[in-house]
Amino acid sequence: MRRYHRGYLAGAICVICSNALWILLPQILRNAVNDLTHHLTRERILIDALLLIALAASKGIFLFLTRWILISISRDIEYDLRNDLLLSLESQSLSYFQEHRTGDIMARTTNDLNAVRMLLGPAIMYSANTVLFTIGALFFMLRISPWMTLLAFAPLPVASLLVQYFGRRIHERFERIQAMFSDISAQVQENVSGVRLIRAFAQEDAEIRSFENANREYIRRSLLLVRLMGMLWPTLEFLLGLSMVVVLWVGGHEVLSGRISVGAFVAFNTYMLMLTWPVIALGWVVNIVQRGTASMTRIHEILIAGPTITDAALPAESLVASKINGEIEFRNLSFSYGDGQPAALQNISLKIPAGSSLAIVGPTGSGKTTLVRLIPRLFDVERGMLLLDGRPAQDYRLETLRQAIGFVPQETFLFSETIHENIAFGAPDATKEQVLAAANIASIRDEILEFPRGFETMVGERGITLSGGQKQRTAIARALVREPSILILDDALASVDTYTEERILQSLAAVLRGRTTILISHRISTVRHADQIAVLVDGQIAELGSHEELVARNGHYARLFEKQMLEEELAVAG
Repeated sequence: MRRYHRGYLAGAICVICSNALWILLPQILRNAVNDLTHHLTRERILIDALLLIALAASKGIFLFLTRWILISISRDIEYDLRNDLLLSLESQSLSYFQEHRTGDIMARTTNDLNAVRMLLGPAIMYSANTVLFTIGALFFMLRISPWMTLLAFAPLPVASLLVQYFGRRIHERFERIQAMFSDISAQVQENVSGVRLIRAFAQEDAEIRSFENANREYIRRSLLLVRLMGMLWPTLEFLLGLSMVVVLWVGGHEVLSGRISVGAFVAFNTYMLMLTWPVIALGWVVNIVQRGTASMTRIHEILIAGPTITDAALPAESLVASKINGEIEFRNLSFSYGDGQPAALQNISLKIPAGSSLAIVGPTGSGKTTLVRLIPRLFDVERGMLLLDGRPAQDYRLETLRQAIGFVPQETFLFSETIHENIAFGAPDATKEQVLAAANIASIRDEILEFPRGFETMVGERGITLSGGQKQRTAIARALVREPSILILDDALASVDTYTEERILQSLAAVLRGRTTILISHRISTVRHADQIAVLVDGQIAELGSHEELVARNGHYARLFEKQMLEEELAVAG
């Protein structure tokens, strides 16, 4: 809000002017009514009428300016908050998204954000109007009759207690509604993302029933809130109605006794009528404030959730910003995903010279993916356990470190953009020729060119228009086009056949020369030509050496090699 203090100041001036003009209206009516019983003339009637028109027009202008300024500011703040939220989410570590569901995050960035906008715009505007008009009206009403004013405002303490009671209940119920909305958003997101799996298992009806149940619970909670809000406003109107009845009764006696004039009585009742909307607005504002504060808490949780992995707390000049050559060393590295969790990696000691290749094999769950995720610091380890070019990984700027790495993860993710934009994602300045060259090395270029729009083909949500093998090869091209110093292929050839795999490996041979390469695979054919092969078992290096050395040891690797050779022979024989 501090960014828009000038706008809020201008809005405050407009609010003051608008209410100051509107407060004068009953005074003009007072004079006009009194003129009816004294020196009534055509000129006087015309003057009073023109004054009322001028007052209404001026008030309308300032009311328009108030709405224009304050509502515009709330939209600008919504824009800023949305950007701040995305910036905060983009900077979060990978662990944050493992702990928070996508649907819940989306609910906070949409529904909750709108509730906060209402809090910082309409709620402020109506609150200011209510407070200023009530103060001004109270001043003139006291001048007319302190006794009548006291009776008119007698129900206010009751109204205040009701507002506090209903406000607290609204806040609690809205928080539960937003939590339910997050669950529904998460369920929709999971259903859309997993639509092919749902159809493959014929679970459409089951998922629809599950969603209907969640939706019904959301409606039930929403209706409870609506009933609460429906009770608040009529209750406030009823209290105001009681005040009007008392004022009419007492005020009539005051006029008959000659203590106040008919004009003053009309002015007093006009103030009472004009206070109807502020009192009703008070109930509406309470609802907005309670919704907004509940949503602001949920948004604030994202904004204050700083990333667990950042540039080291070192002086800026101490952080390395130069290019990384590619030497990687794991030094007595151990890692677990959290306190109380079993160790995913234990005492890993391994050195990968710059420009060499390392293949990692091992059974599922042995820690292969975890190990390579530590290199770009998607997860962090203690300082000194992971070194790049002889320096702790924490000494490098995250941007410098990650720009030096081309990463092809197990689960390929493609954006809903063209194939060209997906390949050039990590290198926005890449030329068409560079994209074509990377696609050629990944053995995907010819298949892309067969599409009607070639590289301008939209891949669809999460790459749904491409096969699994095509998505993996597109991801390989995306990593290659960056020309990284370190290339990590995490089971990146699992979805391609052995013939395509052989073609890709032959194309990669020239490209990988001079680059540090780490390959994770279950296929011996993929890893056999690597300079070093590490066999991981239960988070530890069980064997390390070249293909020939490991086969000669007759251990884990040799048994895996024999098994795959037998499978190939059986496949050929079949």
